[in-house]
Amino acid sequence: EYPLHRRVSGFTSSLRTSSAETFIPASVNLANGLHRPPQKPAILRKISAAQQLSASEVVTHLGQTVVLASGTLSVLLHCEAVGNPKPTISWAKNGEEVKYNDRLLLQPDDSLQILAPVEADVGFYACNASSALGSDSVSIAVTLAGKPLIKASRATVINTESPAVTVDIGSVVKTIQKANVTINCQVAGVPEAKVTWFKNKVKLSSTHHLHDGLLFIANVSLSDQGLYSCKAANLHGEVTESSQLLVLEPPRPLPYLEDLTAVLTSAGPSTHSVLTSPSGTKLTVSPGSSALIGCAVDGHPTPNITWLYSGEPLGLQHQLLAAGRILQIHNVSDFTDGEFSCLAQNEAGSLTQIMSLAIQEYRWSVDKLTACSASCGHRGVQLPQLRCLLDGAEVNASYCRETPKPSLQPIACNRRDCPSRWMVTSWSPCTRSCGGGVQTRRVTCQRLTAKGISVPMSNEACAQVSKRPVDTQNCNRQPCVEWVASSWGQCNGPCIGPRLAVQHRQVFCQTKDGTSVSSDQCSSLPRPLSTQNCWTDVCGVHWRVSLWTVCTATCGNYGFQSRRVDCVHIRTNKPVMEHHCSWRPRPANWQRCNITPCENGTLLGGGEAERCRSRKDGRVVSQKRSTGPC
Repeated sequence: EYPLHRRVSGFTSSLRTSSAETFIPASVNLANGLHRPPQKPAILRKISAAQQLSASEVVTHLGQTVVLASGTLSVLLHCEAVGNPKPTISWAKNGEEVKYNDRLLLQPDDSLQILAPVEADVGFYACNASSALGSDSVSIAVTLAGKPLIKASRATVINTESPAVTVDIGSVVKTIQKANVTINCQVAGVPEAKVTWFKNKVKLSSTHHLHDGLLFIANVSLSDQGLYSCKAANLHGEVTESSQLLVLEPPRPLPYLEDLTAVLTSAGPSTHSVLTSPSGTKLTVSPGSSALIGCAVDGHPTPNITWLYSGEPLGLQHQLLAAGRILQIHNVSDFTDGEFSCLAQNEAGSLTQIMSLAIQEYRWSVDKLTACSASCGHRGVQLPQLRCLLDGAEVNASYCRETPKPSLQPIACNRRDCPSRWMVTSWSPCTRSCGGGVQTRRVTCQRLTAKGISVPMSNEACAQVSKRPVDTQNCNRQPCVEWVASSWGQCNGPCIGPRLAVQHRQVFCQTKDGTSVSSDQCSSLPRPLSTQNCWTDVCGVHWRVSLWTVCTATCGNYGFQSRRVDCVHIRTNKPVMEHHCSWRPRPANWQRCNITPCENGTLLGGGEAERCRSRKDGRVVSQKRSTGPC
């Protein structure tokens, strides 16, 4: 707009001596004259070179480049601004506010003076003019011996909305896709420095950047991510600054989540699963069941997932799977009906997806009634049928045990007059208990009214509806039977005690006319005994024993003695057959005797042949041939 000065690497040329000075505000309409209306601040840029007062003192205005020499003792940087109201002037170096000291001085006319400049003073000095209507800023470069200098920024710029973004080199740029990105590499140096651009250390062709150190990246995509470097070089040296470009993609919903399928397979068929969505999904489950809730989102960088329930963050007791994209709920009964949401966030934005949980409740239902207990009359009722339901389906009543049962009241039904019908009384007792008898009952025709009153009717009224029931019937037609027993037999059975034996008789079933029939027909009658005890002199017996005989040995292990045992009649004292005494144990008729060790030379008793033994601890030492019983 003002082509009166020559640019060198984005700045005016190096310091040259001149007395002519012309100031032009960068954004001022000169035609407005001195009486201007309110206007934004505008800093005056000097068109021609700065004035050099002496070899050791340099005075310059903004838009110039100052080259420090070994003899430079002072540098005075002028900043003049216009605006209505008058703007406020402040200074910054390399993007940071200048800290004034005994070498860096702020003059009354808002100029910045650097006394005894050193290498640490090299950099870009910006004059900022601001007021309530806005601000303006212009930089001046201070270099050392003409070495290239790049105006760098250490800011991080995040663009999530604008279609275009411009940053200084050195910044970290994070921007959405399809935006236009301009990276400004302002360079100062004498002679003019050559600017070269690189991406990931690979030189870019000239088609990628514009003039005056500007790199323009149109319609940014993920493939444009990388490290962009600006290298400025002249005969005094070179310098490089870089900017990292990161392309952002805000979180967006996905139609599916592969991790959810894999987790659901391992969880089993009884686990419910659902995906959240921006518009909201719904999951209806039964109490006590488990569920997997997926948050299917994508974005760059990968979004962070935060789970909320009814707007509040979930506690740590719930398990998160697949890097937080799946919320596992072991028991949905820990919650009431409510809304789960997953908040996906990255630097490009955020996305909230929703899932509404509905827990089915077990409840009692009385929507069905039992059949009416009567078709007419005054007693017909229906009882409500209580059922336990879950989502309209009947389940075991035990699931509703914690739910209070509704009160059930019988409902009257079919309360109307009954048609005429036969009424009968109970049968009378049978006239005979066996052999054929007769029993009777009363048969009448009646009609039961809705009020419960029985009204007698003519037999013809009932005969039109049904056949008259019989009032007489035969009964107990089975033949009359009895137990018959023969006389007792002789008392000569086996003895069972002193003078006590057993006698028998026959018992059989027969009719009154003497015909024998099966015993089953008399089973309802008490059966007479067929055996009984009896007294007999034959069983007056006992065991009689004699004295023991002399022992066959006086010592050793072979001595024995015997006695006589007989069964004899008590009265006659004569022996009888032993089976008559079998009701008592038979006494022993022999036993061992004199079971003691024998000494040397002891004779065996009983007139037996002599057997000489010498025993010590039961061992035979010597013996003579013998034929004795030992």
